[in-house]
Parts: sequence; structure tokens; C-alpha cells
Amino acid sequence: MAQEKGVSRRDFFKGAGVAAAGAAMATAGLGLAGCAGGGGASADAEQWDQEAEVVIVGYGGAGACAAIAAADAGAKVLVLEKNAEDKHLCNTVMSGGIYHSPDPDGDKEALKQYLKAMFSGENLDTKAEGEQSPLFVDDIVEKFAEYSPKNVEFMQSLDPDYKVIERGGAAFPDFPGAKESGYKSYNSTYGKSATGPDYPTLDLPKEDTAAGLAFFNCLKTGIAARAENITIAYETPGKSLIMDDEGAVIGVVATQGDKDIRVKAGKGVILTTGGYEYNEEMRRAFLEGQGITGWAFYGTLSNTGDGIRMGCEAGAQLAKVGKAASRLIWSCPDVQVGPMNVGSITDSVGGAGTIVVNSEGRRFMDETLITKDPSRYFSYKNAVHMDIVTLEFPNTPAYMIIDETKRKAGPLVNTTLSTCGFGIIDWDKDNQNAIDNGWLIKADSIEELAQKIRDTHELNEGRMDPAVLAATMEQYQKMVDTGIDEEFGRTSATKNALTGEVVDPGFQAISTPPFYAMPLVAGGPNTKGGLQADGDRRVIDWNNEPIPR
Repeated sequence: MAQEKGVSRRDFFKGAGVAAAGAAMATAGLGLAGCAGGGGASADAEQWDQEAEVVIVGYGGAGACAAIAAADAGAKVLVLEKNAEDKHLCNTVMSGGIYHSPDPDGDKEALKQYLKAMFSGENLDTKAEGEQSPLFVDDIVEKFAEYSPKNVEFMQSLDPDYKVIERGGAAFPDFPGAKESGYKSYNSTYGKSATGPDYPTLDLPKEDTAAGLAFFNCLKTGIAARAENITIAYETPGKSLIMDDEGAVIGVVATQGDKDIRVKAGKGVILTTGGYEYNEEMRRAFLEGQGITGWAFYGTLSNTGDGIRMGCEAGAQLAKVGKAASRLIWSCPDVQVGPMNVGSITDSVGGAGTIVVNSEGRRFMDETLITKDPSRYFSYKNAVHMDIVTLEFPNTPAYMIIDETKRKAGPLVNTTLSTCGFGIIDWDKDNQNAIDNGWLIKADSIEELAQKIRDTHELNEGRMDPAVLAATMEQYQKMVDTGIDEEFGRTSATKNALTGEVVDPGFQAISTPPFYAMPLVAGGPNTKGGLQADGDRRVIDWNNEPIPR
């Protein structure tokens, strides 16, 4: 499906060559993944249970955007969704609802330079190998430069009641073109605040929603306005792709109730099923470090790598599937999917009255880098660090150390979105049930806290040293007294990037007993990478050729 530069969203979906790919628009960001091909389900029978021109697998933000774009191009669309409608907690719903939308009046060539720096890094002096294949990065940059400045306009066209709040500029302000491009990101809301209520629910009135729930409500409004052309099939997960003798994707096998159904795609199949956060085998295969016990995620529990597996069967090429948008987070031992703990946004990390130590009790990084842009996207690298002499992972688990003053100051996890916000993990606002459940390790002194970590926290494996932790806390008090971190250069205050207002006073004494330790592992909202796709979002095989339809 050869495309002209600057193709419109409508034209993008016209014709027979709809991509078997990831997201259709710049808001969706990431595609899916794949590996060596053995072919999907057979097309020999030619018996179909359902049919649509465009079949989309997965109804999150990417699937909704693709469905809207396809419907606007005149296609009949069927979306296959794993979850029940009343339990549809996709990653988009559970997210902060933040997205990129550079200034439409910004310098387009500067925008392309900034995008190239993000996607490949080939215009950075410090980058030797890019994140995207050099075969496709130029076309991907062209598409993002064309579409991403229109993202706010696109969203507001779906629902005039939907509002945005400017969040900030470029996450990488030193990259080429960051300032000249007018790069911006936005929060989503239907009210006046970028933050919604504590413990939101899917049936919350639209006008009371913010963040990811508001973002997805806007998309749902757009879907509802196109109900004549878009059908959502809930509780119908995609299972495999159906391919003809020439290797073109012509349909999907899905599961509905207790039987498999065959869904014909008249023009193409789009895979928007997200990552592999809860696929045990893929986590072992792709994630750095200890793939099961050393990681947790705080998005939907439904991401089990379905599209990645389906893409593999069709011969799709993988792209950076071993990466994750991750930092250091709390991992709940009592809420699991198989052997994998469910995590939570732990946005208290790095704030006033907190430090982070490794399994022995030593600090190993500037804690503020765990939760601030842009380092929060990859600070997990410190968590998965391996000591090549001892063959251990000394920073897994790590521990956030706080005192009673910090415990009483507010929830240590985010209760407005993600797993604790939507009730997957039961966490109250004063952190008391975390103490009652043993999720926070509690002691009357720092030495006793270290002993409890060493003797009772299974993942510590006896490594915590009370003398080391006590010395670390003494050093932290010097930071409080002087406002200077001589070890890692942690700053003493955090300011709002837009207003300059101090939002966190920085160093604060950790001196009021009892003391608490919160175990932390690598983790975040989602795994990254996926199926290699070109600028037209056609999935690419291992011979660098597009897989038809």
C-alpha cells in the first residue's frame, strides 16, 4: 500500500491495503511485535461466521482511534475485545490520559529533527544505534510530523465537551528541534482539573472524569457517533490470524463463549492488543533481569501478548520488544496473575521524606530520577543492574524508606487511576491497610527495620545489613541539614516545569518512628516495542517486506 507524503487519515484507510499493524495514528504511539513466521490459521475452509471490511483486535486507545479513522474512510468496522463491557479496564482508561500534540504553528522541520532524535537518535552525537529500523524511521517521522500536531483537534472533534490542559513541553529539551518545534503534551479532562476523583469507576458521569478515563470517554463518544459503521464485540478475544495461500491476512479466529469463530476481513486486520505484561513466557524471554519476580506492571491485567503471538505466527519482525516504559514501583504480593505480581503507580518515590536503598541498605541513585521526566521512562535500568562478580541483582528488590510523618501525609500510591485507583488493589488513603496486610514493613527503629527486611522479606534473601542501613540514614540526615547530596546529586526541591512553583520541598527528615520500608522492583504501565511496522503502519516480516493486509 504505497502512500503519498501527507496522506489524510481518511485516505489512509481507503483501498484494500489496510495495515495488519499497530496504532493507526500518532496518539497511539507504539505498535506490536512478532518473530519468525509459521503462518496463521488456514483459509482453506472459506467458512465465515462474521464479516467486516476492517477487523480490529483490541479496544483500547489505539483500537478506538483506528476504528474511528477506518469508519470515517467509509469502512464497516468490527472491533474484537477480550473484556466484558462492564469490566473494560484497558491501559488507556487506567492511564494519566496524557498525549503529545506539538503546536500546529511550530517549525515542521524542527519537529522532524526532534522526532528523529526520539525515534532513532541518529542526529544525536551520543547515540550509536537507533531505536527504530533505519529502513522505516524517515517515513515514521514524516507521519508523526503530519498527524501529531492535529491530535488535540482530532480529540475535540469527537466531543466538544472534552477539554485539555497543557502539561509541558518536550520531555527531552536538549534534543534538536525541541524548542523550535513547539513540542507540547496535554492532560485530558471534562472538568477543570487534570486529576480525577479518588477511586474512579467506569460508570462515573463523563463530566466528572479526568485523565485516562476522560481520554477514553472522548474516544467512546466518537465511536458512538459512528455506531452505524463500528461494532464492538466484547468478550471476543482474537486468537489467530487467517492467511491465504499468498500469505495475505484475510481474517481472524476469535473465541466467543465456548467456541471459536472465524471473522472475515474484507480489507485488512489491525492489531492493537498492547504488550505482554502478563505473559509469563514472554516476560522470561524478553525482560532484563528477573523477568517474573523482579518486575511488576500497573496497567490492565488483560495484556497477555496476544497480538505479539499472532504476529509471530504470521511471520512479523520484532522491534525492541525487550524494552519497557518503566521505573521502580511497588509490587503487590497478594494480587497476582499466575506467578506475576500486580504493581501500582508509586509516585511518592523520590518525594520529600523518602529515600531508596538496595537489598543491602545502600543508596544507588538520585531517587527523583525514578519519577521525573524523562528518566522515569527508563530508570528501571538501575533496578535490573547485575553485579557481574557476585552474579546478583543488588538493586532488586530495592526499598523506599519512610517514617510515620510521611506515612500520615497521604497515600504512597496513586488512588486516582491505575490499579489502586480502580480497585484492583485495595489501598486506602492513609496507607493503613498496607500496614495491616504487611505490604509495608514496619519497625520502631532503623536497625529493627533492617532486621525485619533481612529476616522476613523473602525476596531480600538475607542481604539487608542493619549497620549499612543505619549509616545510610545518617548520611541522609546530612543531606537534610545541608541540602546537598554529595553521592548522587539529588536536588533539594522540585518545581513545576510550567509555573516554577515548588511542588516538593525535597529533603525532609526521616526521624519519626515507626519507620517503614516499601519493597520496589522494576515496572511501569506497559512493555514496549512490538511488531515492526513502516510509516504506513504495515507490519514488516523478517525479509523487510510488508505482510499483506
